[in-house]
Amino acid sequence: MAFEIPSAIFDPKRLTAVWATGLLDTEPEPSFDEFAGLAARVTGGQRAFVTLVDDQRSFWKSAIGMGELPLAARQNAVQDGPSHILIATNAPLIVEDAVADPRVCDLAVVKRLGMGAWAGYPIHGPNGEVLGGLCVVDSASRVWSDADVQTLATLARAVSSEIGLRGALARSERHVVKLQAAGKVSAELARTLQDSLLPPMMPRVPGLQAAASYIPAAGGVNVTGDFYDLFLASGSRWCAVLGDVCGHGVEAAQITALARYTVRADAPHHVSPSKVLEQLNQALLAQQVTEQRFLTVVCAIFRPDEKGGFTGMLSTAGHPSALVRRADGTVEPLKTHGTVLGIVEDAGLENVRFDMRPGDTLVLYSDGVTEAHPPTQWDLFGEERLSTLLSGCQGLDAAGIVKRIGDAALEYSQGHMTDDMAILALRVPSL
Repeated sequence: MAFEIPSAIFDPKRLTAVWATGLLDTEPEPSFDEFAGLAARVTGGQRAFVTLVDDQRSFWKSAIGMGELPLAARQNAVQDGPSHILIATNAPLIVEDAVADPRVCDLAVVKRLGMGAWAGYPIHGPNGEVLGGLCVVDSASRVWSDADVQTLATLARAVSSEIGLRGALARSERHVVKLQAAGKVSAELARTLQDSLLPPMMPRVPGLQAAASYIPAAGGVNVTGDFYDLFLASGSRWCAVLGDVCGHGVEAAQITALARYTVRADAPHHVSPSKVLEQLNQALLAQQVTEQRFLTVVCAIFRPDEKGGFTGMLSTAGHPSALVRRADGTVEPLKTHGTVLGIVEDAGLENVRFDMRPGDTLVLYSDGVTEAHPPTQWDLFGEERLSTLLSGCQGLDAAGIVKRIGDAALEYSQGHMTDDMAILALRVPSL
């Protein structure tokens, strides 16, 4: 049947953004294959693709489940596949029966790929242009669950971030050459990239105060791997995570982005934080992270209880102890066995249960806090000082506690922080 290509395909700004990625007609890369592979594993899809669409074809930057393909075979004409619908609508396309669905049943790839079901989410350029899509395919018709769709949405944002990160790096490198002032440009880029790895604001958790802070090292211009996140996992369950990638630079930022989005994708499927971290470890190993790019992390999954507080489980992987400040000022450490992630298959991860009553506060932090020290000494701030400080935070809300900790570490180091700090506090208000 005759087919009219949507006009959105030929939008000049969109095409410019696609070409600017530099990804067309390039070989597969581990970073994109990892995102597509994770989409296939989580949704149970047999195949998964990361596609970029110009004015003539849909190019498969990643094609999981298709075996090794020559460059010429990793594409189809733009009118032959569903990706043009993603571009025309800038919305997810969920197809449960490709043979019967009038939107796609006459497309050539339905027959070529033996497509029974298809689900895709648009991927975007830095200014919102639709570059293509992340999609999963099954050979038989099937129902895509809400969790499947949410996973695709999360991973599509991760792919968009990966492309944006590369674009930002390429632009900064050109700028450095032009201005011959690498220091100034690197500082600006580092701040932009670091901010992109942190949530723009803390979500509102009913019955809980949440506050967080990221404090860069003194004079630092490199992107680091400190990150934190807080999000609704599913139903009434919430997930809090804080981690630290060893090293600096764009590679550390890429691993940080992978870690954050992998946790977001897996947390809805588990009540156990150690299971979430196990999945993250496998994702890091699949990414072929070197020993110089390991990750320490603490993850907590919790929910409200009938006593007006919260209960949950927490797991640490080579990370400093989380601390619970009780309403009476006592401080309890929460730590489990578990090595850093991204090095060995079995990280030995475990869970510890915890609860928070009215007036209690859970504090997660990176080792930049406890390893703060004066410029001419190696006397670390340490967990004991942190516990004493936290005990004295009577009457402070979550934001006040985060600020008190950050200010104390900065004062102790006399403003010469040698490592970045990330701090996250969750407090149950007093009755």
